[in-house]
Amino acid sequence: MSNVVSISLKAAMDGLAAEVDKAFDRLLAVPDDPRARLYEAMRHAAIGGGKRLRPLLVRAAANLYHVDPAASLRVGVAVECVHVYSLIHDDLPCMDDDDLRRGRPTVHKAFDEATAVLAGDSLHALAFEILGEPDWQADPFVRAELIAELARASGPAGMAGGQMMDIAAENQTFDLATTTRLQQLKTGALIAFCLEAGGILGKLPPDGRRPLRGYARDIGLAFQIADDLLDVEGEAANTGKAVGKDAQAGKATFVSLLGVDRARRQAQMLVEQAIGQLASFGTEADLLRTIARYVIARDR
Repeated sequence: MSNVVSISLKAAMDGLAAEVDKAFDRLLAVPDDPRARLYEAMRHAAIGGGKRLRPLLVRAAANLYHVDPAASLRVGVAVECVHVYSLIHDDLPCMDDDDLRRGRPTVHKAFDEATAVLAGDSLHALAFEILGEPDWQADPFVRAELIAELARASGPAGMAGGQMMDIAAENQTFDLATTTRLQQLKTGALIAFCLEAGGILGKLPPDGRRPLRGYARDIGLAFQIADDLLDVEGEAANTGKAVGKDAQAGKATFVSLLGVDRARRQAQMLVEQAIGQLASFGTEADLLRTIARYVIARDR
């Protein structure tokens, strides 16, 4: 990416990250009662750090249809609740058993396992509370569709199903098709929701959202290939988490199945394909185009 593009994207990411942090600060005010430790754990996981890529995708997709930024922020915070809850649970000893996340101790290390489980559960519930409140969106059909789509992307037909496949991958040999399916669920489903949400907020019928779905499918896979490359070539100081764990666990990844060079070429092809999905849009889609390029240029 050129410096101009990088600076432009950084400004968009930093600006939205500040909005997301401000929203979490308000939503997770620590009560003066025995629940305080739970709220502190939620704040530890949700405030500061992270790329806020998913809220940015919601904002970028919603901007195509001139949606009120306050509405896209609310949906972005909801999807970030689900994302952060998944990271808390993913880091637990019964899952990946990680000590570091976003450059800080994981929640179960900073607090304890029981608090980490409850913090993840609470963020998951908060996501749907945020979307279900009637005061931000007068159209009940928009609220209902957002809730249904986020639930689908989060559950057994989406992220949780992908995580189950990831656990199974430790004891089975997955081919490329199965590995692709795993990542489409574990990583891609929530990314797909972000683009779908922009269309829902813009009140597009499902058929009108096909370009957004195609874009989401392509960058979701490109994002995961980039993650696999970082796991092989990245440094923990940059990624903010342990690297090399997939190889240690013997899991099939895009890099182990394709090799580094072919995986990198595949990611680049997917990015160009994603940008091609936006051919019917003008400059209003430039942020989505820039995000697609960033997905494989990042170092964390």
